[in-house]
Amino acid sequence: MSTEEKAELVSSVWEEYGLAPALAVVELPKSTWYYHQNDKISYREKYAHIRPLLEKIARQHPSYGIPRIDKELRELYDKVINHKVIQRLLRLWDLSLLRAVKKPKPGRVKQTIDAVGERANLVAQMEQIGLFEVAYTDFTEIFYANGTRKAHLMPIIGHKCKMVYGWAVGKRANTELALQAWEMSLTTFKEHDVPYVGMVVHHDQDSVYTSYRWVAQLLRKDKVRLSYALHGGKDNPEMESFNGRFKGEGHSLFLDAQNLSQLINVIEQRMNYYNTERRHSSIDYVAPLTYLAQVHSQNETIS
Repeated sequence: MSTEEKAELVSSVWEEYGLAPALAVVELPKSTWYYHQNDKISYREKYAHIRPLLEKIARQHPSYGIPRIDKELRELYDKVINHKVIQRLLRLWDLSLLRAVKKPKPGRVKQTIDAVGERANLVAQMEQIGLFEVAYTDFTEIFYANGTRKAHLMPIIGHKCKMVYGWAVGKRANTELALQAWEMSLTTFKEHDVPYVGMVVHHDQDSVYTSYRWVAQLLRKDKVRLSYALHGGKDNPEMESFNGRFKGEGHSLFLDAQNLSQLINVIEQRMNYYNTERRHSSIDYVAPLTYLAQVHSQNETIS
């Protein structure tokens, strides 16, 4: 909660509960609260002439955001006001309530997920899961630079072999980052003879995973099947478990990294350790790459 939001909250309850108790609850100094009150009054007085114009724009164009309101003020009323001031005035006068912006219509992928309901979660319908039949993924936050910076990591892991097929880390959790992780996975599949056509890739309904680029690449081009969690992390416990364990084991190393480049190097080392050395109980206490080598050796013996 920002200082301004705390001040507004105190303003709404202090007469009923008393100023001191209200300030104590949100841990706001009295001097800061008085400053915001005086500042708010000066704002009201300074921009009082703008209020009728903002109200008119908000009623006529409820879907307008700050850039369009700014343009309207400049061209129709010859009023040049900083966009941050406009935003603050809308909050100050509760004009945001008039701007009843409708939620954007969901895309086709999201519409399909909603239409099929529980069937969108392909993993939940599988009674048994074979060696290379399912992979999981999700974004998770990694803090570094002594906890002052944050990056987003997206690993892709195999259900049974526990191998991290691919991963990517960057400043933003976007489709570009997700496709980088997938490209690394494709390379892994080819290097280790992992049959991925028809594989189920399971994740949540984040806009990245319902985007056209993600669906077109995986579903149409690479011929995998997409599975969507319907109840967040509860429907993707394997990924939640991996992310929690990975971040817990590498926590201090991540904090020591002072920039994104260093963080990427650390994560690369941890991923290599995870795949080549870390023993996993579910695959008879061997590392994922060792397990894959054993599987391929057995298949060659049988054939």
